Amino acid sequence: MNRLEEIRQRRAELRAMLEDTTQLNLNLDEIETELRALEAEETELERRTAILNTVPAATTVPVPVAEQRTQGAEVFDSMEYRNAFMQYVMNNTPIPAELRQNENTLTTDIGAVIPPTVLNKIVQKMENVGMVLPLVTNTNFKSGLAIPTNNVMPVATWVAEGKGSERQKASLGNIQFGHFKLQCRVSISLETSVMALSAFENMISNNVSKAMVKAIENAIINGTGNGQPTGILKDAAAGVKVDVKDFDYATLVKAEAELPVEYEEGSVWVMTKKTFMNIAGMTDKNGQPIARVNYGMGGKPERSILGRGVLIVPYLKNLDAAAVGDIVAFIYRFEDYALNTNYQIGVKTYEDNETDDIVRKSTMICDGKPVDTSSLVKLAKKA
Repeated sequence: MNRLEEIRQRRAELRAMLEDTTQLNLNLDEIETELRALEAEETELERRTAILNTVPAATTVPVPVAEQRTQGAEVFDSMEYRNAFMQYVMNNTPIPAELRQNENTLTTDIGAVIPPTVLNKIVQKMENVGMVLPLVTNTNFKSGLAIPTNNVMPVATWVAEGKGSERQKASLGNIQFGHFKLQCRVSISLETSVMALSAFENMISNNVSKAMVKAIENAIINGTGNGQPTGILKDAAAGVKVDVKDFDYATLVKAEAELPVEYEEGSVWVMTKKTFMNIAGMTDKNGQPIARVNYGMGGKPERSILGRGVLIVPYLKNLDAAAVGDIVAFIYRFEDYALNTNYQIGVKTYEDNETDDIVRKSTMICDGKPVDTSSLVKLAKKA
């Protein structure tokens, strides 16, 4: 029994004595003095315990197995772990063993899990900075699990009174997510020896989110599926292809006509800024511009072609730089693309023996695949 338990037990005994009306000869002054002393000692012990818990490398107090925290999320989100994580990244100080009890869930080359507080900032920044990432469907399935996808839209039919419609059987396909690693280097200045926790966490979230979002978005569009997610444009046979030698009104109308009406909602044009500006100068036979640019409440341009929104990305080639057969623009409904990740990002610190540099590497596990390509209309450069 530790001292705190002894104090609480003694206070309970004194309370029982006071509640017992049969005891008439109690020394109330002594009881009151003892209670105040016990309360003061208890407050002091609780304060010492609270201070001790904030020390990152507090390993002098053994942690009994029965009292170890079993919930990894609670451990990783504690102030104790956040401070230990900062010391690990900044000074390569090992994280205490009691804070790494769930390390077996990580891949072999991850040194430490980014705390959930910082991770939430990273995900939020990725969604704010990214152009494509906020539009796709995020999932959290286990690797190797086959996910069924419905390939047939049910059709309603008119029937006579007293009769029922024919039962429709939907054919089901499936997609299977892999286990790919995405890595980036976390830039930390070695000259920074003292840094506040809030500043450190903000720096980590900025560096990781900027690097990760570019790689993920490029993979969503152009991914090969080999060691990385499968891109929307990976399958040459997917969707409808429209050949284009020069952008003109007829070509854009033809591409719009290929988009099925049931995929109208949510589908957007995707192209580079240079491609859009070439289209922006085009007019129809009445002199009306085909592409329009409006400025929203935040001052950001809102682009559209034939009334459909335009997503400007740096992950395609413009018509002049593209080779014959390259996709220079496309229409797609991004909610039909599934990005599978648990957003558990780890950091490993190591020394490059050739350059003597301290490298801080961030790793995330993810995969992605287009679930439905029925809304895909591709514009390919024609010879």
